[in-house]
Amino acid sequence: MGSLATLPVFFDLRDKRVVMTGGGAGAAWKTELLAASGAKVDLYAEADDIGEDMAELLAAGPVDGSIRHHDRPWGIDIFQGAAIAVGDVESEAEAKAFYCAAKAAGVPVNVVDKPAFCEFRFGSIVNRSPLVIGISTDGAAPILGQAARRRIETLLPPSLAGWAQLAARIRGEVIDRLAPGPKRRAFWERFSDRAFLAKSPANDDEMKASIEAIATAGESGGRVTLVGAGPGEAELLTLKAVRALQAADVILFDDLVSNDILELARREAKRMLVGKRAARESCRQEDINRLMVQFAKAGKHVVRLKSGDVSVFGRAGEELDELKREGIPVQIVPGITAASALAAAFGVSLTHRDCAQQVRFVTGHSKKGGLPEELDWHALAEPHATTIFYMGGRMAGRIAARLIAEGLSAATPVAVAANLSRADETRACGRLDGLGHLVEVIGVDRPILIGVGPVFAEFQAMPVEGPLAAERAAG
Repeated sequence: MGSLATLPVFFDLRDKRVVMTGGGAGAAWKTELLAASGAKVDLYAEADDIGEDMAELLAAGPVDGSIRHHDRPWGIDIFQGAAIAVGDVESEAEAKAFYCAAKAAGVPVNVVDKPAFCEFRFGSIVNRSPLVIGISTDGAAPILGQAARRRIETLLPPSLAGWAQLAARIRGEVIDRLAPGPKRRAFWERFSDRAFLAKSPANDDEMKASIEAIATAGESGGRVTLVGAGPGEAELLTLKAVRALQAADVILFDDLVSNDILELARREAKRMLVGKRAARESCRQEDINRLMVQFAKAGKHVVRLKSGDVSVFGRAGEELDELKREGIPVQIVPGITAASALAAAFGVSLTHRDCAQQVRFVTGHSKKGGLPEELDWHALAEPHATTIFYMGGRMAGRIAARLIAEGLSAATPVAVAANLSRADETRACGRLDGLGHLVEVIGVDRPILIGVGPVFAEFQAMPVEGPLAAERAAG
């Protein structure tokens, strides 16, 4: 784990005494927050120092008398028996005095907006209590922390609070009926998946029935999720893909999957590279199938992480057949396919109605490694279409020659890209008769995607873009 500016911890303040001083807006916010956490807040502030926000808070009369106002300034006698102390004071001298008095009494202390006199800090909060998320920038960028809070708020449905309360109610039942290990983990993973998808929490009886079903099931609890990792950029993952990664016990990943994506996975998950690349030593598909079955039968949640979309040239069919044959539960989480990333990189529509009435995804090589002869090449030479060739880098020159031989104009625009959506993304455009040269400049040692069709016409004069390609062109 990398270094932490501060250690995030959560205080249990229920029914504990907390010392608060100050009557301004900052003090009012901290007082309300402390009372909401169940603390008994002793507020020390003279009546003349009580501002509008604090006055409204005191007039509202929080339930169970959790805020007690003492019309007097703070003194060294107020700290005895306090769990924490929070001060909202004006001068540096008073801040230091408050800090030292609290420290002398052995009470953790925070002085509002005075970082030098804070032993702990209040962060931005996302409240789905009992699920509570705290966000801190160690005082360096509060606005950034607030922006992060807003982003998280949009990701967490309000109903999550009800699910968290339900989890607290059934936790004892889960511990009693499900032993630690695969079955208990399987229950909580399914519970969590439902919590993010359902608009309202399930009832207790329904959850208890689910617990009982898992407890009495003969299966190991193992399962496999085939996850599309998208073209490479971590931000292009779906939320469902991220949840799968964070629930995995074992991750079998292609070598085209970026490190940024793997960083989103559960820390404890076992990670195994099982990549398959042309002209390189690769893991056999049979070995990948065997590993998935082996780990799933051992009760593990296996995530098979593939670049792009699982169902587009990813050999998912063979994996699904094997898993179904072995009776292992399997789920597919689709990802953004590379063709969509190619369109985004060039800023085009693959089906612009003035240029293309269809789009085709085509493999660029056969099982034997040559040009796929079983394709209808005459149909692929249709000029009013967009054709995307996957894994066609080494066949680029032969693809161009075949299409031209079938009647497609040599001047047809083509687009080539490597490492789409990554920092070293490289792309170029040109004519069909120059496709082999474009790919050679970009380099066949990287994953190449080829687009053919008039939608790329406006980019035909575009120079090769990307650091690696520029170096090769210059060399």
